[in-house]
Amino acid sequence: MPFFPTQLEDQEAETSLAAGRTSAAVKNVISMDDHLNREGSRSVLVRDRRYAIRHPFAADAEFIDLGAGSAGGGVTSDLSLGGCFICTGKPLDMSSRLKLKLTRKEQIVEALAVVRIVKPRVGMGIEFLDIEEKHHRTLERWLAEVRRGR
Repeated sequence: MPFFPTQLEDQEAETSLAAGRTSAAVKNVISMDDHLNREGSRSVLVRDRRYAIRHPFAADAEFIDLGAGSAGGGVTSDLSLGGCFICTGKPLDMSSRLKLKLTRKEQIVEALAVVRIVKPRVGMGIEFLDIEEKHHRTLERWLAEVRRGR
């Protein structure tokens, strides 16, 4: 997951540089708030953040909110290398970090993930943050099956 420094972190980095310390801070980071004008409409078109093609895919989903400790479940409606959408009546809050377990035909994919979009009473869009190699191979196999049309 990419790290985008806040303006405060940028200022701290500049202070460190002025004091003679080196830093790898990113300069000129623009937040999404900077893209919105006072009326709230977008002054610049923002590209969809997905970087992988989604494929229709149903798998049982179980998850634990790592912040609150609450558990839930649902079914995926689509899947990609970067994440999935989980249909659930009780989605977690935006930016919640979760431990996710997807199960299909006795195959399992486990991942550390974050909620990127919430649709109340419908579900939530999930971005995978970390997947162990053995689970990543299973994920790739599932997607290859979908592309072949099973």
